Amino acid sequence: MEEIAIVILNWNGKKYLELFLPSVINNSAGAKIYIADNNSADDSVPFLERNYPEVTIIQFSENKGFCKGYNDALNLIDSKYYLLLNSDVEVTEGWLEPLLQVFRDDEKVAACQPKIKDYKKRDYFEYAGAAGGFIDKWGYPFCRGRIFFSLEKDTGQYNDIAEVFWGSGACLLIKSEAFHEVGGLDESFFAHMEEIDICWRLKNLGYKIMYCGKSEVFHVGGGTLSKSSPTKTFLNFRNSIYNIYKNNPGQISTKIAVRLILDGVAGARFLFTDSWRHTMAILRAHFSFYLNINQLKQKRALEKKRRKINTRSELYHRSIVFDYFKKGKQKFSDLKLKVADNTSAPSQMAVNIHNKSHAEINKNR
Repeated sequence: MEEIAIVILNWNGKKYLELFLPSVINNSAGAKIYIADNNSADDSVPFLERNYPEVTIIQFSENKGFCKGYNDALNLIDSKYYLLLNSDVEVTEGWLEPLLQVFRDDEKVAACQPKIKDYKKRDYFEYAGAAGGFIDKWGYPFCRGRIFFSLEKDTGQYNDIAEVFWGSGACLLIKSEAFHEVGGLDESFFAHMEEIDICWRLKNLGYKIMYCGKSEVFHVGGGTLSKSSPTKTFLNFRNSIYNIYKNNPGQISTKIAVRLILDGVAGARFLFTDSWRHTMAILRAHFSFYLNINQLKQKRALEKKRRKINTRSELYHRSIVFDYFKKGKQKFSDLKLKVADNTSAPSQMAVNIHNKSHAEINKNR
């Protein structure tokens, strides 16, 4: 068994492989590198065969999407750790060892992401993960270093090692045993927010999700679907609802009703800014949720059955939408969330994001 397998899922990403694969090869001594190709039509595979014989290619006959593509590829790889890496990521010298050390320091760690910065604006955090992710009580995700579209400049404020709620799928080191224990990525997501789902499921089992600021990578972002794509809007809104329905313990109907209202407001904002295609994408997202409700009920029942801890207390107890758009809180520090610096030894969960005592939480369950 290998210790670490770096697995890059590729679909028509030859230009990114040309640009970024050398950094992965040159800075990842001791790791085995795999390219899982989703039936690319852009000469990606012949390019790899000609130039990088040391890379193992897993070639699919169809585009399986992000989730199924990774699941099928990882089922073929025998490794202690999987590192899921987007093709549009530049890695840096010494990036792997700090991530691995987080696992060695605490056996309860299931996944860890590095500091993810913007490839084009290199002193700023990047949208997809930044310095580790959190989620509010209505299912909206945000990050240290990024709330909605407000990105922070890296001034060393997140050079720590800290427990977070979710790690970014753009660059995520995950223990293979834990990955398979929860059944891998949920293929109904197809792509986007699947990393939040698997991290939430891992946390339900008592595992920890970590961020390591001692490791740094640079991400282009939007390599497959740009931020302006209505398809991306559809997947993000639909999968966000999937997440909260599947994984959030306790009564769920009120949360879905509130999400319907908040997403309606978002749709109206798109409509008034001449982005009606995104409004339609949000409507399709909700229709898709209701059409698949029976499958989701089964998945929710499964999570309830195997859940070992109640993760509700680890959600941000306020609305990030309200805090951002109404109160103008655009930086993580504005939220007053207490995240302990676990640089010396990551131990127990040190994120106090609910501002309630455990007695209050238990009383309201």
